[in-house]
Amino acid sequence: MSIGRMDLNLLKVFEAVYEERNLVLAGKRLHLTQSAVSHALRRLRGLVGDELFMRTPKGMVPTGRAAAMAPTLREALRRIEGALGVEPFSPDRSTRRFVIAANDHVTSVIVAPLSRELQALAPGVDLVIRPSTRLDLAEQIDLGRIDLAIGIFAQVPSRLNSRTLMSQGEAILMRKGHPAARRKLKLDDLARYPLVTLSVGGQEEGAVGGFILERGLARQSEMFDRHALEEALAESAQPPRMRITVPHALAIPALLRETRMLAIVPESLAMALARGGDLVCRQPPYRAGTSTLRGVWHARDEHDAGHAWLRERVAAIARSAEEALESQIASAPAKRGQ
Repeated sequence: MSIGRMDLNLLKVFEAVYEERNLVLAGKRLHLTQSAVSHALRRLRGLVGDELFMRTPKGMVPTGRAAAMAPTLREALRRIEGALGVEPFSPDRSTRRFVIAANDHVTSVIVAPLSRELQALAPGVDLVIRPSTRLDLAEQIDLGRIDLAIGIFAQVPSRLNSRTLMSQGEAILMRKGHPAARRKLKLDDLARYPLVTLSVGGQEEGAVGGFILERGLARQSEMFDRHALEEALAESAQPPRMRITVPHALAIPALLRETRMLAIVPESLAMALARGGDLVCRQPPYRAGTSTLRGVWHARDEHDAGHAWLRERVAAIARSAEEALESQIASAPAKRGQ
């Protein structure tokens, strides 16, 4: 095939169909009719000599050739756009859609404020939130189906870029009226009362040392410092009882209601859940580790103006959340168990 016969617009159609898996959605994204998208695909199939996509009940499924082409073509398109000086990203006029991978905790603390900002700054921009707990997270980033993943990562491969967003410790949540709610927590309390913990994957899903490793990306599976807890209670006559382990942080208030259970959660989540007035937040009676929330994206998107704008907004919101957390902790020591 001669490159002289290639219309670069066909590559934009390929990219849209590959990511959307739907001709109608691809057309809306490119402001083309379904007929125009189908015609462009036929032209590209003729040039490449491959079907590229197969129509199935689940949508347009890429062939092996298409899957192999996609990463290189997407990176090439970004480079061409950069070399040609494509019009700068204008959030107030953009109709772009960004796909973010985040758990419900991050969605509550960061994505919700981001959504409110978009209403004012970029009313035409849409967000799609995918679970950051999926086992093929790194693969989805590689394929371009996720623009930005937000989470706690112990290891990030060189093909991916990352940025520190915020750091935080842990906190203990309990219902108002809990026997331990009116005093400072003791280590014995963590052995006496059953615990609720957050985990988005265990050994059965390949987790080692609290992290799941896939395609070089190691993401946290347990949302608490198990080692610090077990070490603190090593000499206790009664080890901690993990009575309920859940993958969804926002289920915790319902689980704690009318029980004597304690929940170990990230500080920002504890503060957010305690605002409702039904829960009490306390510092853990042991030295728990600090976790660092990071944003991760593919290196090919580093110089994409729209992507860079999104990253800056996420970073600013995370910075504000961290500052608010530090302020709350400093100004309310009595409420946190002193």
